[in-house]
Amino acid sequence: MDAFKKGHRVYFCGNGGSAADAQHLAAEFSGRFYTDRKALPAEALHCNTSYLTAVANDYGYDMVFARMIDGIGQAGDILIGLSTSGNSVNILKAFEVAKEKEMITAGFTGASGGKMKTLSDYLLNIPSNDTPRIQESHITLGHIVCQLVEEQYFKTSH
Repeated sequence: MDAFKKGHRVYFCGNGGSAADAQHLAAEFSGRFYTDRKALPAEALHCNTSYLTAVANDYGYDMVFARMIDGIGQAGDILIGLSTSGNSVNILKAFEVAKEKEMITAGFTGASGGKMKTLSDYLLNIPSNDTPRIQESHITLGHIVCQLVEEQYFKTSH
């Protein structure tokens, strides 16, 4: 909420089912959640397939999120990475670039937090090693965050 109030953006990244969850949560902020309100600046980094395939081809898949964050991320923006293992190299590299740019990082992971644990300013690690249960928990936690932001930012309640 504070980042949005200060004009900052929230970026999401993930792979596979976690990419779907990242896109889903970005849409909750930029579209709407419970209330009809102004759009909040949030996006999932994997949605531009021309960019994604070009960077993966030219620099390697490990760089697809880091290169985007290098290009558009600003100090005070938030990068949320979803990885059930916490060890997705492309997310780790994006977190490293985000830290260099003085962005806030939040990791949604499984039980151990993986390597994302040390790169996350905020870590939401689900106490499980079962990928489907972790992903289900990530979307639930994401919805809770969306609801809290919407209620506090727009002074509404559901």
